[in-house]
Amino acid sequence: MTDGDGERLVRVFSSDARDDLLLPFAVEALDLRGRLARLGPTVNTILSHYDYPTSVARVLGEAVTLTALLGSILESHGRFQLQTRSDGVVDMIVVDYDAPGRLRGFVRFDPARAPSAAPVGELLGKGHMALTIERDEDAARYQGVVALDGGGLAEAAHQYFRQSEQIPSFVRLAVAEVVTPQGRGWRAGGLLLQYLPASGVAARDLPPGDAPSGGLGQDAPEEADAWTEGLALAATLEDHELVDPSLSAERLLFRLFHERGVTVFAERELKAFCRCSDARVENLLRSFSNEERGAMIGDDGRIGVTCEFCGTLRGYDPKLFD
Repeated sequence: MTDGDGERLVRVFSSDARDDLLLPFAVEALDLRGRLARLGPTVNTILSHYDYPTSVARVLGEAVTLTALLGSILESHGRFQLQTRSDGVVDMIVVDYDAPGRLRGFVRFDPARAPSAAPVGELLGKGHMALTIERDEDAARYQGVVALDGGGLAEAAHQYFRQSEQIPSFVRLAVAEVVTPQGRGWRAGGLLLQYLPASGVAARDLPPGDAPSGGLGQDAPEEADAWTEGLALAATLEDHELVDPSLSAERLLFRLFHERGVTVFAERELKAFCRCSDARVENLLRSFSNEERGAMIGDDGRIGVTCEFCGTLRGYDPKLFD
């Protein structure tokens, strides 16, 4: 496997844990490819823009992590968006990924119904998850939609890969508040593992009882054995390992796959951002009529606009738009 410049990268495993990175890897003996996301200050910033209940913050943390894993298919340009609409306590999630690694997100929820702790699937309820890719180079837009049916976001991702991409895949997501010498904060981690042999795999429709990780052609026993082994190794991963601030991404991958050998590639930095700015908001307000802007004026005589993503409140004198 190579990086974007065709150069093979074999890294020495480091014991120095680093946050806010996306690390691609390969287990070539089993034809496995994957990405590992480790998030510290980035996810803490996104989850701290609003005073979310703990259960709701965890849902958003999982969505941000899953978006990082999926959005990283965009190497240097383009945008990826994960959006859910459902009938649960959390009725909408929006997370944006701008290549090569900028993240932002928010959730909409019913405060009166939000429990302090609940499974993600229970909070989401039933609805759908849409995954959208916008590529700058050709102005193309691609979208895949998968049902939310009481399962969590990882389960929805399994369904997406099984139905849309027909790639045997495994997704694990974890979010937790941890206490470090620097203080208390949110952390998140995620693993995406896929079976991608050079010869390809023969996909088949899966009956309802099959595992959510995908299927292989019945006439490929060696391929089935390779994926079964890879899945068994990935299944040993614990949530606390994904969020452990003292465990490096390289060391974690070595812990999972050292028996078969694992190669890691150039990591990608992840960071929180927001597209909002005074200029963007002013242009948006100018798109409204004088009558519409008049209805927006608050008791203080100004037009207040709050960004849903970062929570920034901006105030404007209505005379600015005369």
